[in-house]
Order: sequence, then C-alpha cells, then structure tokens
Amino acid sequence: MLIIKTATELQKVLGIISEGRAIAFAPTMGALHMGHLSLLKMAKSEGCITVASIFVNPTQFNDPNDLNKYPRTFDADVELLIEGKCDVLFYPSVEEVYPNGMTISNQFDFGDLAHVMEGAFRPGHFDGMAQVVNRLLEMIQPHRLYMGQKDFQQLTIVRRMLKLIASNIELISCPTLREPNGLAMSSRNTRLSEKQREAASFIYQQLKRIDKYKKGKSLKQLCHEMLENLTIPDFKPEYVQSVDGISLAEVDNYTDSEFIVVCVACWVGSVRLIDNLIIKQNI
Repeated sequence: MLIIKTATELQKVLGIISEGRAIAFAPTMGALHMGHLSLLKMAKSEGCITVASIFVNPTQFNDPNDLNKYPRTFDADVELLIEGKCDVLFYPSVEEVYPNGMTISNQFDFGDLAHVMEGAFRPGHFDGMAQVVNRLLEMIQPHRLYMGQKDFQQLTIVRRMLKLIASNIELISCPTLREPNGLAMSSRNTRLSEKQREAASFIYQQLKRIDKYKKGKSLKQLCHEMLENLTIPDFKPEYVQSVDGISLAEVDNYTDSEFIVVCVACWVGSVRLIDNLIIKQNI
C-alpha cells in the first residue's frame, strides 16, 4: 500500500497504477474498524483501484472537546488497511485540504436535509462534512464513492451534494457492519467501557422492535416508545425518528412511504452513538 500526502503526487500515482480501472474512494477519519474495510472489500470485488483517506476534519466538529477526544490510531489504521489490501492511503494535512487559509463557508443549500435529526443537534456539522467531502473528491477524482449506511443522513446529504455539483461520481451505499451483539461498528465504540459496549446493543434491539411491529402500530408511536425505552441509567437518547429515505421527512405510518428508515442518536455515558435501520425499501 502506498501512503501519499499531497494531491499532486496522488494524481501522478493514480495515473500510473489505475491502468484504466475505476478508482474507488472511501473517506474516513481514522480509528478504522472492519466496517471501513467492508467498503474497500466491496470496491475490490468490483475490480476497482482503492483509495482510502484518513483526515480528521476540524470543520465538522461543532464541539471542540469532541474533536480533541476523537481517537487517532494511525499505526493501527495502516496495518488494517494493508490487511484489507487497500491500494493507496491518502493522508493529507489540514493545510493540504484547506490551502492558504481557504474560507470554510456554507456553499451548499441542503434545505431540510441538514436541519433535522443530526442537523438539529449538531449545527454546522453537515456544512463541514460536505465541504471536506467535496474537497477530497476534487483532490482524488474518483469514479466511485463508497460510504457506509450507518451515517444515513450523511449519505443522503452527500447524494444531494453530488446532484448539486452535477457530478458523475457514483455513490455506493454499503450495509452497516455490526458487532456480534448488534452494536453498529463505529470508531467511537473504542471510548465505551466493556460494560457500556454490551449495554449499547440495546439500541439495535429497540430498532428491531420497531421493525417487528411496523405494520401493526403507528411508526410515530413506536419511535416514542423507543425513546422512552432508551431513557434508562447511563443512556441519554436525543432522537428516534422514522423518516423517508430520500427527503428525510418524518413518516408517521408504514404505508406513507416506499422507503422508510428509523434513525436514532443516543448517548451512552460520555459517548454519542448513532444508528439506523431500513424497515422498508421498495424503490
């Protein structure tokens, strides 16, 4: 695996090694796990040259403490990427991504997509996320972009961004990988104690409960019940919402949309976890 720190060198290398194959890109902020490797595995299975990035983007953290606490495990990440047979790791500095004091501004209008759920609890997060994904796409120039379903709202906003910039990059949504107990794999899981890590599987159990009863009860009521069920010691839920998978508008009943996702954010101790479950997809 090659480790490259500048866009100029990256383009030169990709021009040599791609040999006409599609270039697949998986953006990450490091602290990698098997969920990240699943993105590369899918891209590899489709014959792509794989590029992963590690860049802890300061502009998408609305809480400086969260940025400071974000796990940085570069050596372990490199070992994992080598194990996953990644072709290139792009490891740029902040100055490389945002040269000459580039102004970070809200250049995209995502409408309500950026104001609900995560947008309501993390103001400015999606502006920073979209800015850095757009910058990385400019620097890497991939044919395909692989992202995980766990960050469903982020995936939806990136899809809208690609449409706004009239990009022909293909966005590939990859299924959420889970721990044996059902907890969605996340870099933040490393900050949970063993006891918390086991207890946090309750979030997925509650999502499956909604899936089980989705045709017999109001989704709005089921989400309210999940919110109450998560209000237990060491847990602090922020939202549970059933939404349309394209518009992210709230969906009250199973028959109201052909694409329904239940999304949740919940603190377990001092760690904020997000998860979701697609309960209907007929499009």
